[in-house]
Amino acid sequence: MAYRTGNRNQMCLLPQSIEEYVAPDAPVRVYDAFIDALFPELGIEINPHKVGNSNYHPKAMLKLLVYGYSYGVRSSRKLEQEIHNNLTFIWLMGGLNPDFKTIAEFRRTHKEMLTDVLKNCARLCIKLNLIAGNVLFVDGSKIRANAGRDATHNKSWYEEQLKTIDARIEQLLDECEAQDKQEEGLGSFVKTAKDLGSAEKRKQKIENALKEIDATGKNKVNATDPECAIMRSIQGSHASYNAQMVVDDKHRLIVHAEPVSDPNDRNQFARQIDQANKILATPCEAVCADAGYADTDELEKIDGQGIKVIVPSQRQAQREEEGLFSKSHFTYDQEHDCYYCPGGNRLTFRSLYRKNGKRTYKIERSSICRSCSNFGQCTRSKEGRKVVRLKNEEVKQRLEAQYAEPASQEIYKKRKTAAEHPFGHLKRNLKVTSFLLRGLAGVRAELSILATCFNLTRIINILGAAQLMPILKTI
Repeated sequence: MAYRTGNRNQMCLLPQSIEEYVAPDAPVRVYDAFIDALFPELGIEINPHKVGNSNYHPKAMLKLLVYGYSYGVRSSRKLEQEIHNNLTFIWLMGGLNPDFKTIAEFRRTHKEMLTDVLKNCARLCIKLNLIAGNVLFVDGSKIRANAGRDATHNKSWYEEQLKTIDARIEQLLDECEAQDKQEEGLGSFVKTAKDLGSAEKRKQKIENALKEIDATGKNKVNATDPECAIMRSIQGSHASYNAQMVVDDKHRLIVHAEPVSDPNDRNQFARQIDQANKILATPCEAVCADAGYADTDELEKIDGQGIKVIVPSQRQAQREEEGLFSKSHFTYDQEHDCYYCPGGNRLTFRSLYRKNGKRTYKIERSSICRSCSNFGQCTRSKEGRKVVRLKNEEVKQRLEAQYAEPASQEIYKKRKTAAEHPFGHLKRNLKVTSFLLRGLAGVRAELSILATCFNLTRIINILGAAQLMPILKTI
């Protein structure tokens, strides 16, 4: 059997123009056309007559970032390598060769513009009738911050370190002054000056961390990235951000994405849906999420807008069967503000939690419970049975019943394939284990690019590159 072998000395010529480097239906052409269609909406001021050294065009730099992120190339140094070695990157940049410092600086100084990329991408998908906005799914996932877990400390630790740093800075200043008085040539305080600069940077980090503690009331703050938080996930406990995403049901495209510092999802439901509805311009018909979002106050904010909420309670998610003496079997008398147990005994109002509006009801006399034949099953407390009622208990009961409806169950079955799919793509296919930028503004910009990359991959798979390019050029 014959074998094919390579010949490194074989002479050949590349195409005469860069335009011939990639095929007419190559996906990179979609990214190019997409940014061309999107760029006018980003509001970047373009002044070709600006005085000074010429800069790389923002449109070309944006194309580089979005295309690089879509293939898991995020490091500025690796992007620089791709520009020199990868024909699709060479074609996309038209032969431009920005170095890694230029790429990193563009990403750092255009965080707000990068954050708007996803918003305008979603609006573009709405124009193309790829996002319907009828049913939305929301989910969150922890992604590590660009900071170590060990850099997280409390206020007293930072205050103690600040005293140490101040003493060290004062010592270094005295050394600089003493060496400055010495005769020329007897010594140099270059090393001392470097130590002083390092100490001042360290002091600035500590002061920023203390400001974050005072502003937010957090118990602990990370010195490297004060806006991240310690969060637990399957991989353990790390300094992270909680990435929230809202996905449309029609083609599983991302409508809205936002990183938050809140370790859990309980307080995110209303905010994320409201932000998505702003992009859609019209409220959706139904929203769906897992039990991590099951906070009645949050769900009520969306339910009050006439939107169907499909979120299981913790009991429903764990599929716990209601006992014979669960609260649902107690009858509430709204007129007299009391409960009646299955045995017909009365539980009267006893206390109110002003912080959350919960009301406590107890049996009128503890002896009633102790003498009841159900004592030991209903309660084992010597004080008798107690029932806690939420301030919006009726809303909770109605939402639980709404979740159990067959139509709601059909929607909830789609949740995993819709809401969790984007995170799987980012973490498994693009290898996004942590963010590169620090602070909420930087992380928000990165998540916007990553979500846009997911959308573009989906759009190319749905419509095809050849069919999509002429559509983008006419928008």
